[in-house]
Amino acid sequence: MPKNKTHSGTKKRFRVTGSGKVMREQAGHVHKFHEKTPQKARALSKDLVVSKADVKKVKKLLGI
Repeated sequence: MPKNKTHSGTKKRFRVTGSGKVMREQAGHVHKFHEKTPQKARALSKDLVVSKADVKKVKKLLGI
């Protein structure tokens, strides 16, 4: 069976931890900080674990 190529957009958006969890950034963190409280901006800066339903698809796109 041939190797899977890594999807270039996916590798920029997701990362895999040492224990195998797939992490992603939160939506809304990039801009419009003047409308957000500092507490909200800090909360949005933390990465989240990808939901179980999407892990298989993301790992396939990452070539794992």
